[in-house]
Amino acid sequence: MKADRPSILVVDDDVDTCRNLADILTDLDYQVSTAHDGPSALELSARHGGGIDILVTDVVMPGMSGRELAERLAPERPSMRVLYTSGYTDDAMVRQGVLSAGVAFLQKPFVPDTLARKVREVLDGEQGARSRER
Repeated sequence: MKADRPSILVVDDDVDTCRNLADILTDLDYQVSTAHDGPSALELSARHGGGIDILVTDVVMPGMSGRELAERLAPERPSMRVLYTSGYTDDAMVRQGVLSAGVAFLQKPFVPDTLARKVREVLDGEQGARSRER
């Protein structure tokens, strides 16, 4: 693996979705690690020696939400950006208090090109930096 490739941690409790996200991102030449829940992601992060440039996480997962996961990773990984995904609309997520307005969000289902553009936007821009704010 080339060290200069951005590193992405993908977290989704749906195994097929997680695998599909990882396949798409790997094909785009990112370094990709996956976890199927928050606790596994925390464990993986603790063992991961390098940086994690972006966390791509489902918002709604059993046991630990994507937002809680991002908040728990933030102290050890302050430069990590976050892209939330969900089958719910971003408006519904904001109304229910799961996410704050202005965070990086991608509604499922999405096509690979949309994922690629959004990940690049979050890596290049300010939106993902605000993703951990309440």
